[in-house]
Amino acid sequence: MKKLLLIATGGTIASVKGERGLAPGLSAEELLEHFQTSTESVEITCEILMNRDSTNMQPEHWAEIAEAIIRNYDQYDGFVITHGTDTLAYTSAALSYMLQGLQKPVIITGSQVPISFKKTDAKKNVADALRFAREDIGGVFVVFDGRVIIGTRAVKMRTKSYDAFESINHPYVAYIDRGEVRYNLKPVSSSGKLQWNTSLCPDVFLMKLYPGTKPEIFDCLKGLYKGVIIESFGNGGLPFEGRNLLAKVEELTKAGIAVVITTQCLEEGEDLLLYEVGRKVAQHRVIVSGDMNTEAIVAKLMWALGQTKSMEEVKKIVETPLAGDMTPGFEIEE
Repeated sequence: MKKLLLIATGGTIASVKGERGLAPGLSAEELLEHFQTSTESVEITCEILMNRDSTNMQPEHWAEIAEAIIRNYDQYDGFVITHGTDTLAYTSAALSYMLQGLQKPVIITGSQVPISFKKTDAKKNVADALRFAREDIGGVFVVFDGRVIIGTRAVKMRTKSYDAFESINHPYVAYIDRGEVRYNLKPVSSSGKLQWNTSLCPDVFLMKLYPGTKPEIFDCLKGLYKGVIIESFGNGGLPFEGRNLLAKVEELTKAGIAVVITTQCLEEGEDLLLYEVGRKVAQHRVIVSGDMNTEAIVAKLMWALGQTKSMEEVKKIVETPLAGDMTPGFEIEE
């Protein structure tokens, strides 16, 4: 019989009605009551790690979740984390970087409707997550609406529909239908030992460009952040006519701030060498993101900055594919 640890962190799935709206509030016992019909061949222990709306989830909480898994790693065969959907993809990516060499499944799930409501997707999602947590596979995965997504490739696409998450730039790992797992692409489990490092630097700023962005905005970032992620247009270029942003990006890199260039387009990634507007950016010591999604870039940059103060090392870490976050071949050739 498999032994699983269910780590509850709050979110919609554990929310109850209150005077000020829905807020997490179910106890471990109340959560477990809803899972009994799906746990006949599994021994489940439930731990309430926190009861937090995921909008309030911070990088320090990612580390707390990772440390809970590390603490209990030898005692259980798999782990299920219930989490609010709004920042679930950030957490799944962060765990993928902090916990490497996993030989057991770490599954993150949640719901669009509280589990205590009559019409809810929570029971199915948790049942599917518990089912996949019994698989002999290692890694961090998001299980939602019958689909299994690598932890670094999940993006929340919809605010209300049950199929809230998509796998971006990577095939779904598997589908789960009435307790049956059908693999689409089974990842190879690590042959090494679990390695963990929960050091994070949360001093990262995410900027979405738009026509009219003032170059002076970058002056405000220098003393506040150690990393800046720029969501640019299309393949990743920056404007250099009119409101010229290139000089400000150069100032940031020379000041020892890590600058990552990505795209606002969800699919297919950036390519700085395709157009002049991108080649001018690539002349500076910026970090390229390939086809990583923004959630993964944010978590990876925080993790990289937590490992080293060397911007060359940070660049190397972020640009190296890790935990399936980037399709090899997107790196800029020097």
